[in-house]
Amino acid sequence: MPLSPNLCGSLLMAVAMAGFTMNDSITKLMSSQMNFGEVMLVRGLFAIVLIGALAVHQRAIRPLQTLFVKPVALRIVGEVCGTVSFLAAISHLPLANTSAIMQSLPLAITLGAALTLREPVGWRRWSAIVAGFIGVLIIVRPGVAGFNQFTLLALVSVLFCSLRDLATKRIPSHIPSLFITLLTTITVTTAGAVILIPLGGWTQPSAHAVGLLALAAVLVLIGYQCVIMALRSGDISAIAPFRYTALLWALLLGYLVFGDVPDTMMVTGASIIVASGLYAFYRERIRHREVAASASGLPPDGL
Repeated sequence: MPLSPNLCGSLLMAVAMAGFTMNDSITKLMSSQMNFGEVMLVRGLFAIVLIGALAVHQRAIRPLQTLFVKPVALRIVGEVCGTVSFLAAISHLPLANTSAIMQSLPLAITLGAALTLREPVGWRRWSAIVAGFIGVLIIVRPGVAGFNQFTLLALVSVLFCSLRDLATKRIPSHIPSLFITLLTTITVTTAGAVILIPLGGWTQPSAHAVGLLALAAVLVLIGYQCVIMALRSGDISAIAPFRYTALLWALLLGYLVFGDVPDTMMVTGASIIVASGLYAFYRERIRHREVAASASGLPPDGL
């Protein structure tokens, strides 16, 4: 029996989140062998080759002046800064904690759309935003024992990813998405090469490490392709909530790969964030305003 469009899209979204989270796991694993600037550089080189080949095949290459289109430039700045802060955070935080904080991204996008794009937001969605960020504070727990300053970098990453997604909504439709992805990947890879030296310089990676980073690049591309297919399969508002399966994957991989066991505060905060996000998606659906649902709402992966 064929799957319904919404069910098919939901499964594709769950597969995409698995790919992204596996990429994050590999990145965190490699941070014990090299600095994250080198991770950005090596993984980015593989991604450039793969995306470049796809862009040429689909005739998506455009003049480099596209880089100076304001929304494109803002998107790239958001992705570069979001990637740097995210990788710095994930190198020092449990995988599930970082993932839980990143789940506040759809709420941050709704907040940003209200403040910068004058998107109407009712009191119910404002309440969801406030509740979601209370959940973030529970995870971050500033000023108490167990506070980790690297959680602030995860929050910085959320802010820059919000900039990325809001800018993406303003990019002219005639610019191919694949070419924007290629420009972003080249810039992120270059940024990795630049920050590599102040972070400690080049460490000769093993063949195993290079292979894992190549796999990470492939997983990210599969993830993005699955997201595109998912959003084209059914209703965005029905499929978007399955982004939160990323947290389940992060909990599973965090335990299996790194031996991380989440504490009560993390589980409580994450539950509040997810519940708030799901309610915001629900309100968008009944109000026919797909803001957070239609934005990527994805963690930064250098693409």
